[in-house]
Amino acid sequence: MTYCLALALNTGLVFAADSRTTAGVDQVSNYRKLHTFQWPGERVFALLSAGNLATTQAVVKRLELDAADDEAETSLPGVPHMSAAAEYVGSINAEVQNRQGGMAQQGMSFEATFILGGQIKGGDPELSLIYPEGNHIAVSPDQPFLQIGETKYGKPILDRMISPTTTLEDAARCALVSIDSTMRSNLTVGPPVDLLIYRKDSLVLDREIRFKMNTPYYASLRKQWTEGMRRVFDGLPRFEWEKQRDEG
Repeated sequence: MTYCLALALNTGLVFAADSRTTAGVDQVSNYRKLHTFQWPGERVFALLSAGNLATTQAVVKRLELDAADDEAETSLPGVPHMSAAAEYVGSINAEVQNRQGGMAQQGMSFEATFILGGQIKGGDPELSLIYPEGNHIAVSPDQPFLQIGETKYGKPILDRMISPTTTLEDAARCALVSIDSTMRSNLTVGPPVDLLIYRKDSLVLDREIRFKMNTPYYASLRKQWTEGMRRVFDGLPRFEWEKQRDEG
């Protein structure tokens, strides 16, 4: 399983992803799920992937090959806007899955889902969720984040804490806690955790960090969040009979 999320703030974008693809008694595999493409000063893209590993790797490889091919009909360096970039990634996703049609009919799933975010010079930063069928939707101002994979465990903190006015740094911390909450509840989501912070109009991806469980900052964040939750829980209002018992 996978858990990836992206947040759209007034000041930029935040991306975070785990890297576990399989989990079992005797096998754990890790693959990068945060992929970046950039032409500094002109355009930047970040792609989060979830689903069949063969499909996601094929899609990413095709994006890289097209970007390096000056004669490619469509490529990330040439799309006119972010919506066109999402349509392009969606079409490749659908094409790759269609090639696997025979095996899919035998009960194997080759579906993949992506989150594409970035900015093209002259436009605003944008986020899109790209479905296995190839279609896509944009992030909503009312819910300025997108998730793919194992989403349910990490969503409550996003609902409570994230708004368009949240700072990039606070959003990044929130994303890390969201992933930590998911890892605690689902063993198929695991480290290392990749984090990317993009500041609006910078047109360069220069703030990307990989956290292992024992990375000092990440270990401290996880510890303080757990202790803070315990303090809040211990401070919740008592029932009336508890108050009477304590007073007695």
